[in-house]
Amino acid sequence: MEYNKTEKNGSYVQSNVATESSAFAVLMRNVYTWMTCGLLMTALTAMIVGRNENWLYALATSGMYWGLLIAELVLVIFLSARLHKMSFATAGLMFAAYAILNGATLSLIMAIYTAESISQAFFVTAGTFGAMSLVGFFIKKDLSAIGRVLLMGLIGLIIATVVNIFWHNTGLALVLNYVGVIVFVGLTAYDTQKIKRMLAMAQHAGVNDDTNKLALMGSLELYLDFVNLFLYILRLFGNRK
Repeated sequence: MEYNKTEKNGSYVQSNVATESSAFAVLMRNVYTWMTCGLLMTALTAMIVGRNENWLYALATSGMYWGLLIAELVLVIFLSARLHKMSFATAGLMFAAYAILNGATLSLIMAIYTAESISQAFFVTAGTFGAMSLVGFFIKKDLSAIGRVLLMGLIGLIIATVVNIFWHNTGLALVLNYVGVIVFVGLTAYDTQKIKRMLAMAQHAGVNDDTNKLALMGSLELYLDFVNLFLYILRLFGNRK
């Protein structure tokens, strides 16, 4: 009789582990699905705006471009700070709005480079991103220390980029592009590992609005890694029209 009871308990534990494993797989799949959807919305928006000369002219000659950049920054900060207090539907809509706004601002950059350069940069970025994301998912070494260094490098990169907007030093710009590639290649692996661990800790709760919001935040982080890596690669190797 005791044997049967133990067997039942063992079956329950195995079933519970299988359920958690299934939840983790679903959440990780959602991360990459939503990231891909965000990239598609960004690309589609950039194409639509880029083909409209009036919209491009308005972006280039008015304060609209900077207004959109500020709106993007506000959206990301608000989404990060209020994620746990908003519904999953609201968070998803904000992510979609950010992807669309980003596409509008990127249309100016897309108008500078040839279609061939953009395609090549995209495929190089996709291959590099995919490889580093696999590294981050499967590597057993804790990347936290490397991640902290990369985040400090990112802050330095942002400051130097802002300074060079006014300085217009082409040599510094070239160096910053190489540094940007290195930083976001590393951040792709670091963020993937961080997301994996975060969802592994949350998987016991199953797939619900709360865990989906965590997955959505992870998709935003990887989306930003991909877009920034793409831009730095395009600036390094892209041919202008």
